[in-house]
Amino acid sequence: MPLPQETVGRMLMVGFAGFEPPPHILQWLAEGRVGGLILFARNVASPSQLAELTQACHEAAPYPILIAIDQEGGIVARLREGFTEAPGAMALGATGSEQLAEQVAGVLGAEMRAVGINWNFAPVLDLAHPSNIHNPSVGVRAYGDAPELVARLGAAQVRGFQSAGVAATAKHFPGKVQSPVDPHVDLPSVETPLEDMRTTDLVPYRAAIQAGLAAVMIAHVQFRALDPEHPSTLSHRVISGLLRQELGFGGVVVTDCMEMGAITRRYSSAQSALLAAQAGADVILISHTRERQEEAYRALVEAVNEGRLPAETVQAAVERVRTLAERYAVTEPPALDRVHTPEHRAITLRAARAGLVQLRAEDDVLPLRADDARAVALIEFASHLDSDVLESGGQSGLAALLGARLPRLQSVLLPSRAPDEEALARADTLAERADVLIVATRNAHLSPPQQELAARWLAQAQHGVLLCLRNPYDAGALEAGTVLCTLGDGAPSLQAAVDALLGEFQPSGKLPVAFG
Repeated sequence: MPLPQETVGRMLMVGFAGFEPPPHILQWLAEGRVGGLILFARNVASPSQLAELTQACHEAAPYPILIAIDQEGGIVARLREGFTEAPGAMALGATGSEQLAEQVAGVLGAEMRAVGINWNFAPVLDLAHPSNIHNPSVGVRAYGDAPELVARLGAAQVRGFQSAGVAATAKHFPGKVQSPVDPHVDLPSVETPLEDMRTTDLVPYRAAIQAGLAAVMIAHVQFRALDPEHPSTLSHRVISGLLRQELGFGGVVVTDCMEMGAITRRYSSAQSALLAAQAGADVILISHTRERQEEAYRALVEAVNEGRLPAETVQAAVERVRTLAERYAVTEPPALDRVHTPEHRAITLRAARAGLVQLRAEDDVLPLRADDARAVALIEFASHLDSDVLESGGQSGLAALLGARLPRLQSVLLPSRAPDEEALARADTLAERADVLIVATRNAHLSPPQQELAARWLAQAQHGVLLCLRNPYDAGALEAGTVLCTLGDGAPSLQAAVDALLGEFQPSGKLPVAFG
């Protein structure tokens, strides 16, 4: 018997551009053609605007819906301006503290819930495998390389998010770090034996499931020992076999975005949506393109009507989605007074300070002081969030924070790739004249030009301070007398770095990864 089309629609989660939901999105919600929405930074202008957006979407649907976002903290955070930023996973790993991890998740969860978001695509449970420090897609998004540490802190963040009224999602099952290929671009293929995964990658998932985990996101990675034909997202052996049967997970399974190159280079939207549903996925995520979303919806409806997708499979998936949406249903009005509170900012700064790692310290270089007679300079490689600053010639967030404390500070901000000759000349001058030179890198170990320039300036400096704002692996690629690792460059991590440079506290974080 054909199912109502709105039943099939609840398996789809879609995204859109803009600060207001387009008419077709509201119509799809009203008709039950989608069961939820995924939001990105492109949808967020301010807390009040976002609350209006989500409220319109909740009101358009005839039943509770799920509104999701990637709010991991650290380098992956869609809610920034006007919200409390938090240190990311590896900084929390450096603290080793379940209490801090849970408190940080509680802050993020409370602020999501306050603006009508009830599903977070976090925490990341991928391991930072020491054999593959060049993986571009995880880095400081991982708590560390020890399965037990990732298990403890991941479970703590699950508790924190869900206690705040937001469903947590462990990702990216069953793991995605062991290949240098980014799934956004193409399909990673991994040869790891299942027995090895049971004692490494799968350990954190068992802990999260025991903590009451609401959802799991499947990775666009092919584990050949499990399924030599399909990526995990489309694999019955991975979803229904390994995750459901062996690990005993009974919650919602969501795909990673089906518009990533790992999928689109091999399958149409119709093919991938059907294969994912047949494999056991409950929610199929299509983040961007209306045409792909419509194609997937039609394919699922036709497959059910033609018997290629059993109605029982759809009904079971939709029941899990319905249960999750009702458990986390947003029925209360927005609560903007719970966003960016002093208490929240204090928690995240405390966590960022506890996660700051000092690998080396040259005698008598730190602390820096406002009345320092030494010439102090900062050369910083920009993040993608600094694009407007680069274009306007203004200061980065780090330079502004440090400059407010060191009035004589001179600084230059460079793009991570291909800085212009004028900026390079200014950086050369600062390196030559500075008594203390701070070089702030962002993943220099992945960028030979950035690594070469940073090494040159640190070698020129009388006293060099290497500040690793992203992956700590830069410390293994560069030489400096003093080395600090923030393990992420969100607002509290930058503040913690400035506080440490000025001697307001002694860093106590322990690096949760090993590298040569």
